[in-house]
Amino acid sequence: MVCKRKKNVPEVVIYHNARCSKSRSACEIVAAKGIEARIVEYLKTPPDREALRDLLKKLGMKPSELVRRGEDAFKQNFAGKTLDEEEWLDALLAYPILIERPIVVRGKRAVIGRPPEKVLELLDGDA
Repeated sequence: MVCKRKKNVPEVVIYHNARCSKSRSACEIVAAKGIEARIVEYLKTPPDREALRDLLKKLGMKPSELVRRGEDAFKQNFAGKTLDEEEWLDALLAYPILIERPIVVRGKRAVIGRPPEKVLELLDGDA
């Protein structure tokens, strides 16, 4: 979905999983601010390596810090294993369900919307 936005205002992008209540809440917070975000259903259209690296840079995180360790894919494939950051990046690309959510991006910054109100820091601050 492509949204209208004001000139010189950075686009807001939400990496979203509709089955996740935190992700739905973050979308509602963004909408309540009057912002029309571009929604990326990352399980249907996962980021490629370059896009994931860009997200990590904007988040200020390492790949291992973005991993959802409660997911079955983690428990079945990675629990108890020691991986370096490139291997975690490979894991996130192979199993996008492991990517923490929601991720809200505005300009050069991004936040994980946990709790969902955390997105307000991004929307109210400079991008």
